[in-house]
This record gives sequence, C-alpha cells and structure tokens, in this order.
Amino acid sequence: MTQRPFRQVDVFTGVPYRGNPLAVVLDGAGLSDEAMQRFAHWTNLSETTFVLPPTQPTADYRVRIFTPGGELPFAGHPTLGTCHAWLEAGGTPRASAGGTIVQECEVGLVTLRRDGARLAFGAPPLKRSAPSPVLLAQVARALGLRAQQVQAAQLLDNGPVWLGLLLDHPQTVLELRPDHAALKHLGVKVGVAAPNGDRGAASMARTCASEDLEVRAFAAPIGVPEDPVTGSLNASLAQWLIADGHLPPCYVAAQGACLGRAGRVHIERDEAGQVWVGGETVTCIAGSVELA
Repeated sequence: MTQRPFRQVDVFTGVPYRGNPLAVVLDGAGLSDEAMQRFAHWTNLSETTFVLPPTQPTADYRVRIFTPGGELPFAGHPTLGTCHAWLEAGGTPRASAGGTIVQECEVGLVTLRRDGARLAFGAPPLKRSAPSPVLLAQVARALGLRAQQVQAAQLLDNGPVWLGLLLDHPQTVLELRPDHAALKHLGVKVGVAAPNGDRGAASMARTCASEDLEVRAFAAPIGVPEDPVTGSLNASLAQWLIADGHLPPCYVAAQGACLGRAGRVHIERDEAGQVWVGGETVTCIAGSVELA
C-alpha cells in the first residue's frame, strides 16, 4: 500500500457540507482501473477523482472520474473540485499569466478559469435531440409527472447523457418523489428544472443576482439516486435553455434543497457563445489515503 495525498472537497458552495462532496486522490499514478473503482465504491460519494500526469502537451493535469458504479468521461463538480484540490496542493498552471487551467479527461481538454472567488469551467460541446415519446412517457410515469407539467424535453449529451425536462413550476421540481428502481431499469439519467418567477423580457435583462432555476438530478443507473449538485447537467441545461430562449445568458441555478444542501451554480454565456459553469469550492478534509 502507498500513502497518497488526498482531499475531500465540497463543490458549488462556500460553506462546508452544503454542496456536493468530492473525493480527490492527488496522485493516482500506478493504480489499476479496478483499484480506482474499488476506492470510488468505498467512498460512496457521487464521484471520486484520480489526478494523473497529462498526456496532452497543453494540459496541466489529467483526471479520471469514477462514480460508485463506473467511470465517467466528464463531470462538472469533479472538474471544479479536482482543480481546486490541485491548485491548493501547489499545482501551477502552464498558462498562469492568463489565469486559465487546462484539464485533460476522457471527453478531451476542458478549460477552467478563476472567476473571483469561484472557479468556472467551459462547458464541452453539446449534442442534443428530441427524446422518443415512449421514453418520455415512461420517465414521466417514473417521476409521477402529468404530461401537462412537462414544458419541454431534450436528450443532452456533453459526455454524460441526461434526459432534460423543463417543468412548469419550481414546486413541481421540489415535490417529485421518483421511482428510482424504475429509472434504473430504464437506464436513463434524468435532470429536471423549472424557472423561478417571471421569465419575461424584463427579467431576461437581469444580472446574475438570485436563484433563477431550480434543478434536481436523478442518476440511479450509475448508483446515485439523487445527485446533490450536478455540473455536467447544469452545463447542458444552460446550453439548451439559453439557446432556446427559456433563460437569460447569465443566471444562477439552485440545486440540493431536497437533500438538505444549498448548491449554487453560476452560469454565464460569453460574447463568443461559450457557456461557463462556476461555483465556489471549499476543502473539508485534507490528508492521505493508503491505496495499492
């Protein structure tokens, strides 16, 4: 067994234990896939990451991301949390003068930037399509939704694949009691969201000052019935909902209330059309772990 530096970071919050926790092994060199998966299953967190030397010349580090049930090509809160832990442990970005960090993961290179007290990642390219009516009806039934409560739906793919549902009211989102066994059987991860308040022309011009969107994420197929705060889902929701005029180019999403959390995801689409997904991060545990 080898002692390896370790952090447990809370993501999308500046207050410890109010966001989404992430386990970060800062030296994953030499670990087998099986060892990584076994440790991720043991932590029982929604994600555990392992930092490795980059293979791409422009990357600052490489990361592998595991849920209790398998590996992900990309995920948002592990991207922010791993970057936080890497910087805190003394990592120095190659492009330090520009204030950006480049993470290598299975989906490719992901750029991060420092945004005041927050870190933000550039959302990867999104592929989206309309779900089949059969799948939509099955998922609605598993969530206990009536057809008229679903305002819009899209299959969203930015590495992870989510079925995104835009619902009629934030209270509808908060009152859902999903059948997680049914969602696991369907093999689909589902993200639900609803805007808070009026989204008319006046509100579209507002700055990012309050919680504009209520979000929940159900991921039973990968062993996570409900994820507290989800970066990949919020990234793809933002790309979809901003493009289709449901939300302004700058807003804040709230997630985690039903799990006793208070996650806040800061969204901004810049003039070039790039969507940035940001949040505060805080270290809760620092030390080492023994892994073979």
